[in-house]
Amino acid sequence: MNIIIWNCRGVLKPSFKKRVGDLVQNHNPAILVVMETRVGGDKAREITNLLPFDGAIHTNTIGYAGGLWVLWNTDRVEIALLSKTEQEIHTEVKVRLTNLSWILSAVYASPRNAERQVLWENLMSVADLHNMPWVIAGDFNEPLLSEDKFGGRAVSVNRSLLFKECLDKCNMLDIGFAGPRFTWSNRREVQALIQERIDRFFVNPSWCVMYPNAKITHLTRCHSDHCPVLLEMQPRIQNGRSRPFRF
Repeated sequence: MNIIIWNCRGVLKPSFKKRVGDLVQNHNPAILVVMETRVGGDKAREITNLLPFDGAIHTNTIGYAGGLWVLWNTDRVEIALLSKTEQEIHTEVKVRLTNLSWILSAVYASPRNAERQVLWENLMSVADLHNMPWVIAGDFNEPLLSEDKFGGRAVSVNRSLLFKECLDKCNMLDIGFAGPRFTWSNRREVQALIQERIDRFFVNPSWCVMYPNAKITHLTRCHSDHCPVLLEMQPRIQNGRSRPFRF
């Protein structure tokens, strides 16, 4: 089973529907998390009704900013909403063929630092409420390490430490990735180029036990300045991979 997360930078662009169709055709995700949709309410439901998924959860936008959707195929997974805010959607996922269950927290962290701190606090609170296998995935809008950024200002040590504290409290692991290092680019000429790895999957140890061969791939950037990120729980080709990294 596959999951894709993608910051699409707006779903009203003409190429959005076609790009989602391409992702579905090429990677067959059971779950698609779409971030920074900039659309909520009835318009969001109108758009997701046209996509190849029959389950959907939407968050409210903040004016014309933000927006987070979790889309899925009900014949492959059963998803129950646990809670949501403008920056997060917490769900319980039951995989129909295997009868396995785990928590999926989809996030779109605010570009504003103060609001991101609220998200970190919320995630740490969720960690105290369950002991299930857990995936946290989305656009965190914060590089975690200095090597997660190229160009521009250096990564803020204070902000990255707060991010790491959240991941430690949630007992999260980074299981590595294949493909280009950075998931976002400002697409400028090299003198002004900034790139960051901010679109990510994190998993806890009990989720790793269920899916020991899981693989993450940064896909080709298209339509947006963010690339889609693919999680394959049972990849078809098993490549050598490093051990999970704990923060």
